[in-house]
Amino acid sequence: MLLLTEDDVRRVLTMDMALETVEAALRKLALDEAVNIPRTRCRTDHCGLHVLSAAAKTLGYLGYKAYVDSRRGVQFHVALYDGRSGGLLALMQADYLGQVRTGAASGIATEYMSRHDSSEVGIFGSGKQARTQLQAVCAVRKILRAQVYSPNEENRRRFAMEMSEVCKTDVVPVPRPEMAAEDKDIVITATTSREPVLNGHWLAEGTHINAVGSNYLGKAEIDAVAVRRADSIVVDSKEQARIEAGDFVQPLEDGSIHWADIHELGQVIVGRYTGRAHDADVTLFKSLGIGIEDVAVAAKVYEKAVGAGLGKKIEW
Repeated sequence: MLLLTEDDVRRVLTMDMALETVEAALRKLALDEAVNIPRTRCRTDHCGLHVLSAAAKTLGYLGYKAYVDSRRGVQFHVALYDGRSGGLLALMQADYLGQVRTGAASGIATEYMSRHDSSEVGIFGSGKQARTQLQAVCAVRKILRAQVYSPNEENRRRFAMEMSEVCKTDVVPVPRPEMAAEDKDIVITATTSREPVLNGHWLAEGTHINAVGSNYLGKAEIDAVAVRRADSIVVDSKEQARIEAGDFVQPLEDGSIHWADIHELGQVIVGRYTGRAHDADVTLFKSLGIGIEDVAVAAKVYEKAVGAGLGKKIEW
């Protein structure tokens, strides 16, 4: 078995690799060539365990990502198994892997759902997930400027300085939340907020939204107006969205949207549904983060790490 640290993962995992791998995994899911199990959770008084598992025969692997949250923070790992023998191939730390795969899913949604001439981005949040979100969007669209809002002035200033260099584009901190939404081609919400940070009235026609921060029914990053305005609503897993997409709770309850109106990103990739019908449409990708994305990316990391001689081998 191979043990891979966060440093090992960072040495081989790139956004381009993740974009290609996650798109292929979602395609397999849409074609019934993969199995994805929605996140399960259990808790004690002190911490919670969250597990996402998946398998794909044509990928040659199966596995799971697990993470534990406590007052000390969150710890992530992926266990990867051989798809034929069932042998445990690798355990890898997966904090960075999760950030990149989540960004990649939004990048793929942006490629299929945003206008091709999209060049202005607004982003809510300045943490780790926000960084890979912007990185992925810049990988699939020619972004000329991004404006970032978060409540902490120093955090948004630091984010803008760092990401301007990473993305080779103009990233600007803004002091008011509406400035990260008005007249934007793409809007990203990547926060830990339990209440909506994005007001749907701020959105221009033709905007594409990537909403990634909420994965509990009791949390919503975007308000009901933003959801109602969406002409196309796409998720990574409809089954998981039913138990985690807090952004949909109010519009579902008031009947302004229905589950029949919501499609999966894999189905858009294989051409069964369209991500955008008209330039003026508002489109929404609600990301939950699913196991097949983790397992597929972990498999690619494992193969690259073996080729590069990384990690520590132990007898199992």
